[in-house]
Amino acid sequence: MRAETLGVVLAGGLARRMGGGDKPLRLLGGRPMLAHVLERLRPQVGALVLSANGAAGRFAAWGLPVLADGEPGHPGPLAGILAALDWAAETRPDLPWVASVPGDSPFIPLDLVERLHAARAAAGVPLACASSAGQTHPPIALWPVALRAPLRAALRQGERRVLRCMAGFGYATAEWPTTPRDPFLNINTPDDLHTAARLLSGSSS
Repeated sequence: MRAETLGVVLAGGLARRMGGGDKPLRLLGGRPMLAHVLERLRPQVGALVLSANGAAGRFAAWGLPVLADGEPGHPGPLAGILAALDWAAETRPDLPWVASVPGDSPFIPLDLVERLHAARAAAGVPLACASSAGQTHPPIALWPVALRAPLRAALRQGERRVLRCMAGFGYATAEWPTTPRDPFLNINTPDDLHTAARLLSGSSS
């Protein structure tokens, strides 16, 4: 566990390809996807928050702070990450790092946060993100709270792409194998949800 790290689950997607609504609240194995994500992330961090706009009450069952974007116009995951950096700075100054994960990736690795910290430190850069099969997963990343001012500036200058923003600051990657399953499977469609259900029933690792 990295007690100095805040975990933020990015739960605010519009889920257009899933028919709308809150994708993390879709059921997987009889439980909301969000429950799976939190179960895997919780032991790795010192505290947890959710990033989502709209009525916070729909996530009340988890008893976690729900952070709305601080920047107007729903500018995407960067705004959710910035909200978490701001919350940590203002509410939990003992948490100088933020690990971000999407609410629709129910198989995130149990060593995610530790390995992101290690990759960043080894490369001597401020950020790290996850990778599998040679593909980076920018929303699954480690951010220093100290970057909140330049991140805010980038957002206000129109930056919306997470990886491009990270490249401007400097980032390392940590690679995971994709067998027996890709730990970063991202559920965007009903077919993806069916695939995840098969994987869940076949393995608990």
